[in-house]
Amino acid sequence: MSTVKRQLEPVPFTQVTFEDAFWAPRLELNRTVTIPHIYQQCEATGRTGAFDLNFERPVPSPIVLIFGDSDPAKWMEAASYSLATHPDPALEAWVDSVAEKIIHAQQQDGYLNTHFTVTQPEMRWKNLRDWHELYCAGHLIEAAVAHYQATGQRKLLDALCRYADHIDATFGHEPGKQRGYCGHPEIELALVKLYHATQNPRYLKLATYFVDERGQQPNYFDIEARARGEDPAHFWAKSYEYCQAHTPIREQTQVVGHAVRAMYLLSAVTDLAHENDDPTLLETGERLWHQLVTRRIYLTGGIGAARHIEGFTQDYDLPDETAYAETCATIGLMQWNHRLLQFSGEGKYADLIERALYNGVLSGISLDGAHFFYENPLASAGHHHRESWFVCPCCPPNLARTLASLGGYFYSTGANDIWVHQYAQGTAKMKVNEREVNLRQVTKYPWDGDVKLEIDVAGPQRFTLHLRVPAWCEQWHIAVNGEHASRSGKDELSMGEGYIHLRREWNPGDAVEYRMEMPIRAVWAHPAVRDLQGRVALERGPIVYCLEGIDHAGTILDRIAIDPHNVSNEFQVEQDDQLLGGVSVLRGKGTVVDESGWEDVLYRNRPPSSKSIDITAIPYYAWDNRAPGQMRTWLQAGGG
Repeated sequence: MSTVKRQLEPVPFTQVTFEDAFWAPRLELNRTVTIPHIYQQCEATGRTGAFDLNFERPVPSPIVLIFGDSDPAKWMEAASYSLATHPDPALEAWVDSVAEKIIHAQQQDGYLNTHFTVTQPEMRWKNLRDWHELYCAGHLIEAAVAHYQATGQRKLLDALCRYADHIDATFGHEPGKQRGYCGHPEIELALVKLYHATQNPRYLKLATYFVDERGQQPNYFDIEARARGEDPAHFWAKSYEYCQAHTPIREQTQVVGHAVRAMYLLSAVTDLAHENDDPTLLETGERLWHQLVTRRIYLTGGIGAARHIEGFTQDYDLPDETAYAETCATIGLMQWNHRLLQFSGEGKYADLIERALYNGVLSGISLDGAHFFYENPLASAGHHHRESWFVCPCCPPNLARTLASLGGYFYSTGANDIWVHQYAQGTAKMKVNEREVNLRQVTKYPWDGDVKLEIDVAGPQRFTLHLRVPAWCEQWHIAVNGEHASRSGKDELSMGEGYIHLRREWNPGDAVEYRMEMPIRAVWAHPAVRDLQGRVALERGPIVYCLEGIDHAGTILDRIAIDPHNVSNEFQVEQDDQLLGGVSVLRGKGTVVDESGWEDVLYRNRPPSSKSIDITAIPYYAWDNRAPGQMRTWLQAGGG
């Protein structure tokens, strides 16, 4: 049997800084606005106070309260990441206060869940399918690891190790243990992080058990339902596809069910492929990845078409106006692809991270840092708006922890390599063959495809610099120290798997000038996507564009058509530093259906006429930051 191991190692986010006009202000806003806002909301809604164990709840309780421990946990993770790069005494005091509350809520046997400690202690571990106990444990574990790494303090980590020990003593194949696993995957990937923080192999073994046991027959969710006196056939979702427990993971052929759960499970599957040197798990991940990206993903990187299951339906079912595309799901997609990327550095995974990040993730947070989208449709009649909080507030802290650790997605190192996966002005510190290398990017990305990379080494050092060529880039140019790079001379230049590979002996002060051509592009959906027939969208670089009603007053956006074969002539790029925090907009011409002559007429034997209209397209991520109104990504395709 072949073996699999990751060949790349991500450069930690703590070694990456942003100095650009795009990400640097957003990360500062995340630190100064978003993280405090989420803390205040967790306080106001009793989520943090629940760890004092003095609340009362009705039975049955709303499910969002049952798994409420996860929200302060994700906040704790985000705040810890922030402290790791920006010491802040006020934030540190908040973090310490919440850590103490969590620790004091722990029971003598190690158990740590506020709902089942206070409200339903008799139901501990009785409904893993629905009640998120292990999911909450996973987020608490991730918070504890992040807290330990940021502060060096072990108190929260030790508490969560005790909880993990309790879980390990409860679940497994050994006599007297339950064969269970969580209906909402999350603890599996958290246990891998805990294993790395502690080097305790039992946590890796437990993560492996949870992944391997899922979907085995007889199905555990049937067993526990009958033990509660319920008929498993009455499960509201009708199928265990909803929670990816319908069949063992290695036998699954489609990404199904709840989208967030699927992404967290596949992230853990990918972790364990490496940790256990298990090619069957890597093959499973690659198979499911291909099925997802060729049949079940939105142009924005959003996933999950259906509201009723917050997830997947069937191949090519990608309605735009009713798209669910939960922000958390797209974050999960990034996490999974980042793990896959480290095996062999295939650009397709970094491409998908970029698409998700600049569109389906960034759309989830407003320009003021305090309003959010839970769902991210690709069209709106004017009724979908950002909110400051949600009844189920999973997305805001998920966004906060992702932005606080964003630098970790940009670079990797190999045995004798540096990989640049994403582009943004700033610096990264790393080691290649135990020798320090500092790399600085100078760029206006994502508005411009020109990137200058400055290499800072102590002395001559030979290694390969891998620069991603995005899937959207058809033409690129590269020069080293002002001279065109080639396969001869000092430079060994090659191309493969979506990257330029530039091997040479690097010297202090060396610079690479990399130009990615960034034209406006029209994009069509697969003919099987019924809702998008006769539609076209606009992209430039990594950015998906949309139209907003505020820029087309009095016009129904669904009636606008553009000529997709002539976008390079009909549209121009205009940088507007005063609009939406500074964006490149696309301005051009289109046509719109003319209603004149249809007064008091419902049907007639002549088609409506069209008239010219000026069009302004803005980045999709920035919509609903001005006056409320319509939005549309997919436009009518007109012209020849």
